[in-house]
Amino acid sequence: MPMAARFISKIFFGIVLPAGLAAPVLADSSSPLLAAYYDRQMAIVGGAVYSWSGNDAPKRLSLMGVQVGVGRDTRYVLTAQGVLLGFRDDPERAVTLITGVARFAAGRTGILAIGVNGTLWWLSGLSGDKRKIANATAAAVGDGTNYYITEAGALFVKGRAHRGQYGDGKLTATDRFVRTASDVWQIRAHTGHSILLKKNGVVMGTGGNIYGPVGRHGLGDKAVRWSRILSGVRAIATGSSHSLAIRHDGTLMAWGRGYGPEPVAVMAGVTAVAAGSSMTIALKRNGSLWQWAPGETPRQVLAK
Repeated sequence: MPMAARFISKIFFGIVLPAGLAAPVLADSSSPLLAAYYDRQMAIVGGAVYSWSGNDAPKRLSLMGVQVGVGRDTRYVLTAQGVLLGFRDDPERAVTLITGVARFAAGRTGILAIGVNGTLWWLSGLSGDKRKIANATAAAVGDGTNYYITEAGALFVKGRAHRGQYGDGKLTATDRFVRTASDVWQIRAHTGHSILLKKNGVVMGTGGNIYGPVGRHGLGDKAVRWSRILSGVRAIATGSSHSLAIRHDGTLMAWGRGYGPEPVAVMAGVTAVAAGSSMTIALKRNGSLWQWAPGETPRQVLAK
């Protein structure tokens, strides 16, 4: 069994995956193979790692990995040996941040990394500083608000709350993680909002909602409590002002800026998706990579 597969089996040993749902992978997208944050994107296509910005063409890197991630000024690659690497402009100068990692989530303030034994660690960018948080199966790093999910499906949140990011009506930040939802399978966060996927396939959202990334509830301002958006979903992703979900049949749904508050079908045969501010990227079943701006027609940028 490959090293990466052994990591996953250790983390989810004893956990029965809900029917039709993907494992609660730790990435700022629906899959460890894609990552996007504002105007920066990364992808793993055909086993090769690519990195690019905005509407540029993806550039292949010399690094090899099983997961990619993007933060405010740093890009990350997780190797098959469980080594988390980080670099800013030059991938040849990538540094080792932590070892023994199964999956991680990256964002503006740093990284939440889950070790092979399920331990959740907080890392501040490239500084190398790390702090043990808890045990977790999934996590998300937003713009100042962070989340993690326990094996039992409890969602915990800490950080900024001014846009309703906690989902429990709270608008005041806490200095410790507090429980805010249950039966949660996946969590994604971005600019002042977050969406979650429950074990029953229902997607819910909370937080800043000027353009509708968390649905119709609180549209034009903010939603301060978790509200239902759609059902029948196996994986989710969210960008700065729009969100996406993959249904069990591979149909990609999108809502928010460029689409409106109600989810609409964008394309079929999708296995993974990630979103930033100006771009959405997706992998299809045939291994091809697609990219487009919200509301525009998807175009292929890489074949497998």
